[in-house]
Amino acid sequence: MTMPDEPRTLYDTPPDFVFDPARAAKMMTRHGHGGWLGLTYHGHGQGWFELELPWREELVGVAETGVLASGPIISLMDNATSMSVWTLTGKFVPHATLDLRVDYMRAAVPGRSVIGHGECYKLTRTIAFIRGIAHDGDPEDPVAHVIGTFMATHGPYL
Repeated sequence: MTMPDEPRTLYDTPPDFVFDPARAAKMMTRHGHGGWLGLTYHGHGQGWFELELPWREELVGVAETGVLASGPIISLMDNATSMSVWTLTGKFVPHATLDLRVDYMRAAVPGRSVIGHGECYKLTRTIAFIRGIAHDGDPEDPVAHVIGTFMATHGPYL
């Protein structure tokens, strides 16, 4: 028998639960893929979220250039845009990346961290629409633009 104020499944939260983006980022970037990449919390606001990907030699795509490989930047943006959805909704709703288009504008400068800025700009009952940029110090000179969608897998966003 389940008590009314207790979570019913792994994905349910108590009625008074408030999603804390900074705290969630610490948990999500400490372990797994984000932890290995070294992603760290950079900032957030209503409907946007930022993570930082520090430059590391093992993340370089071509040793002679020192430029970060595209995979870590894609992971950075997938995580930053995902967190922007939860920042907008104020709750954790498990979801899957349906589509994430990454348009590279230029190579990241060797030795610099890359900041991933994600924004959730529209929500439907089960689909979140996101966009964002990756930059290495100047948001006006992005490394990449992203746009995509997430689908709620265990209950609605709204």
